[in-house]
Amino acid sequence: MTVIQDFLSITQSQLWLGFVVFLRVAATVSLLPGFGEQSVPMRIKLAIAVAFTVIVAASLSVSPPIFSVGSLAVLAATETLAGVMIGLGVRLFILALQTAGAIAAQSTSLSQILGGAAIEPLPAMGYVLTVGAIALAVMAGLHIKAAQLLIHSYVLLPMGLFSGGSDVADWGLAQVARAFELAFVLAAPFVLMSVLYNLALGVINKAMPQLMVAFVGAPVITLGGLFLLFLAAPTILGVWLSALDHFMANPFGARS
Repeated sequence: MTVIQDFLSITQSQLWLGFVVFLRVAATVSLLPGFGEQSVPMRIKLAIAVAFTVIVAASLSVSPPIFSVGSLAVLAATETLAGVMIGLGVRLFILALQTAGAIAAQSTSLSQILGGAAIEPLPAMGYVLTVGAIALAVMAGLHIKAAQLLIHSYVLLPMGLFSGGSDVADWGLAQVARAFELAFVLAAPFVLMSVLYNLALGVINKAMPQLMVAFVGAPVITLGGLFLLFLAAPTILGVWLSALDHFMANPFGARS
């Protein structure tokens, strides 16, 4: 009888821990690149969240507070907010890539091609870069890095404790600034090409006013943008993946 009681007590404790971990994991998975995309069915997302929960819960040495209505309410709030913070931090890298694609497309007159092909309307360049980045991240072990990040998050964001409002605001502001900085860095080759192209077009128009430079220049900038995308995409995705790896290894550390 004692053995059965001990078994039931351990089982109840593990199920309670698994539920608490699931709150944070599910919020994070819903925002992760690849796993949290709108095109992924909800059942698949739920299965992924449960799989991550099993991995993370088995690796933790902490135990949740004793079950009660009050502790359930507190844990539901703190763990969900912690998961959303982590997920948004990673999701901003996708938004940075989409912004870089929009800047590049606008610079090369390709901003309307296939604009509505995705669930979230994107220019062709942003769509290609986003799909390539998600595939690259998954191939590079995004699931392993995400599990490590979630396990490590319990050291940085203890279970059942609210983070300071000013700290969260400062961290969020820094992540948004990092995302826009990364977007402009990734789109820099296209912006530079556009500036040089328009300067050259102005010089040609000044030297030969009778030439219709708009008819000559439009195909050139389009072809040049596609060719530059072909050349720069591997470097762009490599820089993006390196920045993502740095964040997932130290999400709340100082920027390097």
